[in-house]
Amino acid sequence: MSTLLKDIYSEEFYQAFGKQVKMVVPTFSPARFLKKIQSPDWHQKELKDRMRHTADMLHRELPADFTQAALVLDKLTDQLNGFRFPSGSLALMFLPDYVERYGIDHFDQAVALFEKITPITSCEFAVRPFLIRYPDAMLKRMIAWSKHSNHHVRRLASEGSRPRLPWAIALPAFKKDPRPALPLLENLRNDPSEYVRRSVANHLNDIAKDNPSVVLEVARKWKGLSPETDALIKHACRTLLKKGDADVLSIHGLDARYLEVSKLQQTRKLRMGESLNFECTVSNKSKKPVLTRLEYALYFLRQNGQYGKKVFKISEKTIPGNSSIEVSRSHAFRRITTRVYYTGIQRLSIIVNGKETEPVEFRLIT
Repeated sequence: MSTLLKDIYSEEFYQAFGKQVKMVVPTFSPARFLKKIQSPDWHQKELKDRMRHTADMLHRELPADFTQAALVLDKLTDQLNGFRFPSGSLALMFLPDYVERYGIDHFDQAVALFEKITPITSCEFAVRPFLIRYPDAMLKRMIAWSKHSNHHVRRLASEGSRPRLPWAIALPAFKKDPRPALPLLENLRNDPSEYVRRSVANHLNDIAKDNPSVVLEVARKWKGLSPETDALIKHACRTLLKKGDADVLSIHGLDARYLEVSKLQQTRKLRMGESLNFECTVSNKSKKPVLTRLEYALYFLRQNGQYGKKVFKISEKTIPGNSSIEVSRSHAFRRITTRVYYTGIQRLSIIVNGKETEPVEFRLIT
């Protein structure tokens, strides 16, 4: 069995999908559709290309007029609701892509389809061009979605309006001023679904990268409302916490005045594929317990001889008064697609409640 994500678009999937379409459109030919899908360059297409190709081939099978095609898609969504494909619902992401591409000039019909499709496959990527083209109307609709009875639709309100949603087009207007979307986040902060609350946290974390003062304002307003909201804002503030922002550390009760790091020892030399091992002692010099956020920072050597800093969380725990804890961790230096390692001197530091130790060195060799 293939482990490539793009192979969710298998012949088995198209056969199953074709049977569902035929139940809605009797003249639809699953065999003809599959033949159109299997273009000469099919095996070279990656996931997104296969998704888009599928949307294009489906477009050739449906009415050219989107208002008519929308009626078919509406019935098809009803048919697909509850049906389980072997590869899961991810393969159906070509449906919102279809609506995005061919329905952009038909706001009401397209947005109604997003609301209906998102419970079976997320429309978070497809709604974004509508936010850019119809900012006021789309935001008004998304605020309404934030009160919807279906948690998938409520999540779409938050996830689809994130300023910096990964792998999606950015929303420049919301990167500049995220406040217009805050009412929908306010509606969702106490959502009964953790799935929705996590989206709210990710949305706020996006905002923190461009407008940290807005997130600090929200965190102060929401702090202490409920355990769920406290957990939400902690996750929302993760970027600011990693930066050691003094205001956000204060909001979360993270005080470094009485904490001390000592006895830091680390691997001095390692090869690619091996792990950096380190240990240290963290002491609380106060008589009272201190909530302690433990992190470590690696300063990776770059090709130009400069260093790039990356912070990793270890844990968050309370250290009793006049007590110490021992901390030990390993960090594997394995080749990954998101980072290139360069041999030479690297650096390590320990961070407690935003206070960073003087970095120590270790060498990465070939």
